[in-house]
Amino acid sequence: MTTNHPGPAHGTVDPDDARAADILLGRRLAGFIRDVPDYPRPGVQFKDITPLLADPDAFSSLVELLASMCVRRGATRIAGLEARGFLLAAPVAVRAGLGFVPVRKAGKLPGPVLARGYELEYGTATIEIQQGAFGPGDRVVVVDDVLATGGTAEAAVELIRGTGAQVAGVAVLLELGFLLGRDRLKRSLDGDRVDAAVIV
Repeated sequence: MTTNHPGPAHGTVDPDDARAADILLGRRLAGFIRDVPDYPRPGVQFKDITPLLADPDAFSSLVELLASMCVRRGATRIAGLEARGFLLAAPVAVRAGLGFVPVRKAGKLPGPVLARGYELEYGTATIEIQQGAFGPGDRVVVVDDVLATGGTAEAAVELIRGTGAQVAGVAVLLELGFLLGRDRLKRSLDGDRVDAAVIV
């Protein structure tokens, strides 16, 4: 299931045509993202995605765009990062016809879990998945709302790879390019496998 871009022949989709259309759509979606200065603390410019989520056409277009990114990566599962990543990953999984697996903060999942700790700007955090959520043969795309420094996404990639699954990429609504999260993830992903609808 891919974005409905016209293909060159035999009904196939030219990846370059699809990406060009994705860029144009990303520019339109950017208009729904609101800047909130000095939130949650002075000096921070918060990117508020709630206007986009509140617009059914924009939200539907975003879900279709992210789903097409995941399909192009050959995903068999979608992993969503707590908490706002769930808002995107679950409908993207449904649109792509794939299963959804939540990656949660420590202590939120029942049963045996696999955990991964990582460094934050101030302190540490731990994320978890349930045992058996992924396994060899799975190709997983990690979906989140924003890629900033890349710390949480990197921890998720390493946690998923520890199950024997392959991480096929990371797909996000918004990438804060100046924070260099993509560069951090390149080391974990063995190359450039990050797709972003909007880059600022």
